Amino acid sequence: MTKFYWLRYPGESRYTGDLSAAHQWRLPGLRCPECGATWAGSATAYPSADLSALPEQEKYEKPRPEPFDEFVRLRELVRPLVPPGAQLLPGATFGPLVGTARGTFSPLFFFLPQMPLIHREALEQLQAEGIRGLRGFPTELRFRQKKHPDLLELEILPHGRLHPDCTPPGRRPPCPKCGHDYFTRPDDPVLDAASLPTHTDLFRLSDFEPMLIGTERFVEAVRRLALEDVDIRELPLR
Repeated sequence: MTKFYWLRYPGESRYTGDLSAAHQWRLPGLRCPECGATWAGSATAYPSADLSALPEQEKYEKPRPEPFDEFVRLRELVRPLVPPGAQLLPGATFGPLVGTARGTFSPLFFFLPQMPLIHREALEQLQAEGIRGLRGFPTELRFRQKKHPDLLELEILPHGRLHPDCTPPGRRPPCPKCGHDYFTRPDDPVLDAASLPTHTDLFRLSDFEPMLIGTERFVEAVRRLALEDVDIRELPLR
């Protein structure tokens, strides 16, 4: 059986990379008339999505909550621009990562899970190893130093879920209207084996997007290529 690993930025690193950056566009938050929640919980970025041709692109530039029906309307306008089946939660972001960067960056930079970065050379190495599902997109980061890596942003899509047994007891079901499903991350996550994808070696969890998950194939390649300034923890399946 394939093993799966939780990938995080390490507690200590010899790299000093720091970002002050954001994506060009984002979905607004929403106010749900059924559950009463006002929320924007996405950690997924879609750097492949160019919203510049949308007549209402300015409505994707300022974070704010919208009534549910208006949120749905704006969400459906961008759906044709993102990968098929993409999860579009309130707060999902689009377009290139824009801002400033300084310091040194590890080949895989997972400091902020909503902005996973990779050196172009590292991406090419992983793709040459046959790692599936890796798509890197140019950033618009301005570096303070002259010598710096060519950093791409990985578009990591949500797939798979946590097993219900590891989430808090008494957890409420998601809101049937807006999908709001708030719970704290368990200390000892367990993956729902039946929900895990078989077509990609790197993904987020659909019900907890900040968690980046890699397959055994991905982790072995990262270690073989010495790209591993990443905290790697195997997760049980159920």
